[in-house]
Amino acid sequence: MKLSIIIPAYNEEANIADCLSSFVSQTRQPDELIIADDNSTDKTFLVAQEFSRKHTWIKAYRHKSESLHMPGSKIISNFYFGLSHSNGNYDLIGKFDADVLLPPDYFQEIVKNFQKHPDLGMCAGNVYVQNKKSEWVHEKISDKEHIRGPVKLYSAECFEKIGGLKASIGWDTVDELLAKYYNFRTLTIPGLKVKHLRPTGKSYNPEAKKLQGEALYKMRYGFKLAFLSALKMSINYKDAEILQEYLAGYSKAKKEKQPFLVSEEEGRFIRNFRWKNIRKKLF
Repeated sequence: MKLSIIIPAYNEEANIADCLSSFVSQTRQPDELIIADDNSTDKTFLVAQEFSRKHTWIKAYRHKSESLHMPGSKIISNFYFGLSHSNGNYDLIGKFDADVLLPPDYFQEIVKNFQKHPDLGMCAGNVYVQNKKSEWVHEKISDKEHIRGPVKLYSAECFEKIGGLKASIGWDTVDELLAKYYNFRTLTIPGLKVKHLRPTGKSYNPEAKKLQGEALYKMRYGFKLAFLSALKMSINYKDAEILQEYLAGYSKAKKEKQPFLVSEEEGRFIRNFRWKNIRKKLF
């Protein structure tokens, strides 16, 4: 299996060398690794260039875009900038963050599972962050079954079928739901523990929380599901403002009639799938 990885990067000077070293140390290295530096103001690109000089399968490119660092469309735009430089010869395509440390057997185990399960569309390990006691704990932004945006791989077939990655916040939720809609298996491997050096959202503009609410609307969750999702995040992070800002974003998107990310049929599947999981956890 040919394996291509894209890393959109922005001001990751403090982390990218360790991140790329964990790629170099893999028992099964990617066939190509493309770092797409997005307007960084630090030495991120220079560090990436140094790795590309030492390893022929690593490439670094600089992307000039707007300076505001926001989740969603900006990240995906940079991902596709990186993908435009791919040789296009891949069976598995991955989108990774520039602040993760992979266990040495990460890709070996991932590839093994794709080979074992022909219907596997998406696969990843689990993401861990350091708590105040410097212990590595599961990042509570989602359940362990959810395939996280910083470390995910797609089969080429699945990637094409779901229409690639949506240029919107919430892309790393809707892609997994669409994979299920198209009958692809999705899998997280508990033993593959990835260290996330910078917790999700730490560098986001405050308006990003409202964008999360907008994403729930654009995924056709409906108000009740959106409320429960926002409430869960608010409880997980012990932050009452999350609920308020998510719902404000949802209401804004509905009032403006923002375009949906999924069709009516796909949205119906997403709602049914979410409610089924909620009932399963309650009963």
